[in-house]
Parts: sequence; C-alpha cells; structure tokens
Amino acid sequence: MIRRDAHALPGLEDQARLERAIDMTQMSHTSFSGFSHAAQQAQQWVNELARDLCWSEPSAYRLLKSVLHTLRDWLSPAETADLAAQLPVLVRGIYFEGWQPTKAPACKRTKRDFIIDVRSDFGYDDEVDFDTAIGAVFKLLDRHISHGEITQVRNSMRKSLHHLWPAD
Repeated sequence: MIRRDAHALPGLEDQARLERAIDMTQMSHTSFSGFSHAAQQAQQWVNELARDLCWSEPSAYRLLKSVLHTLRDWLSPAETADLAAQLPVLVRGIYFEGWQPTKAPACKRTKRDFIIDVRSDFGYDDEVDFDTAIGAVFKLLDRHISHGEITQVRNSMRKSLHHLWPAD
C-alpha cells in the first residue's frame, strides 16, 4: 500500500486545475500555430507581389502597405471593415496600422490623387511605374479576396480608378 500525505491526494479541485493547465498548454500551442500560419500567409502575399513585379520582398512589402493604407483611407469606414474581414490576420494589421477613422476623406479624388498618396507613403522612386505597381497589388487582392467584396470596393471607388483594377 502506498502511503500518501493528505495534502498530496489529488482532489477534484486539483484535477480541475490540472485539466485547465492542459487546456492552456493546448491553447498556447494552437495560438502559436495560428500565429505561424498568419505569418506564412502574409509572407505568401509579399512573395507573390515581389514575383509579379520582379521586386525585392522589402520593396513589395512597402508597396503593399502603401496601397492598402491609401485604399483604406479612400473607402468608407463600413467598406474598410468589410474588406478587412477578408484579409489575413497580419495583413489586416498592416491595413489598419495608423488608421484614423474620424479623419474625413476628401470629396473629390482622382486617379492622380490616389497615385500621389501611394507614392508619398511608399517613398519617391523615379524607377517605379506606379500605375503598374498599384495594379499588381489590386491583382493580388483580386486573387485572394472574394469577387463580391472586390466588386463592392471597386464600385465604391471613383470611376477613374477602376482601370487600375484587373478586368472582371
């Protein structure tokens, strides 16, 4: 017979504590796994864009961020949220970084204004064809976001910007 201390006997309270600890370990593993997957998705988007443009990954990331920020600032808050819901977690974080939803968007916006906003966020580079670069980001979004959401985003933009998006 094994002798046990009264304090060492596992009671129901101890059993529940042990089960919670096991659940927390499993949740931590699941959370970390989810984080790793989110990082892989974001990296995939940057890699695709870099490949599409024959750019380095850091430049592709800067462009993706610049276009997402400009797009976000040109959409209504409701449309901004709708698009964000379909972005991978880390890309969504990039999208919302620095967002000021109370900042009123300009009423009259042209394609030229959009390109200027992207260029100013990206940084001036006279070797970049921003029409092509912005179009590449829109093509990337088109590949990964539902057709219905892309249609809503396109329709909420000025007609002068529609030709930057890939054709339906």
